[in-house]
Amino acid sequence: MLELFIEDNTLWDEKNEIFIDIKSDTLLLEHSLISISKWESKWEKSFFKTKEKTLEEQIDYIKCMTINKKVDPYIYNALRSSDFKKIDAYINAPMTATIIKDEHNKSNNGTFITSELIYYWMIALNIPFECEKWHINRLLTLISVCNIKNKPPKKMSRNEAIRKQAEINAARRKRLNTRG
Repeated sequence: MLELFIEDNTLWDEKNEIFIDIKSDTLLLEHSLISISKWESKWEKSFFKTKEKTLEEQIDYIKCMTINKKVDPYIYNALRSSDFKKIDAYINAPMTATIIKDEHNKSNNGTFITSELIYYWMIALNIPFECEKWHINRLLTLISVCNIKNKPPKKMSRNEAIRKQAEINAARRKRLNTRG
């Protein structure tokens, strides 16, 4: 979770031509499957495929990430560039110690990732729905780990099988004290 303190501020509302006083508050943000699902429901496009988001889309996603209640809706207009940098760093953080070196594992056969696809993966891999509240990068890493662990063992090549059988035969000859 990211805690973001927003200081007192006064903003000008051009539409209504009035000043708006914003009291300081702390936003509690979670970059989770729930947040992504809310955002995709509103914008009707993939969060992951939409790399360049408009300012309106970015602010709306921050609203979707907000987990504390009774937040002044104008507080999002008081976000500074340093706040956006903190949010971006939080979104891009791996949030896990697991490193997956199998890069071709990330291919998704031309389909793009949506929240529904991630929910499908969770169901298919028996990942409990409580994990939808995890940081999305941690959840995606868990899904990758489950996929790797569920793969059938890699078949040995013919040369590897011959070498392994020769090692087994040599160990038996040594153990039984025979020549063949």
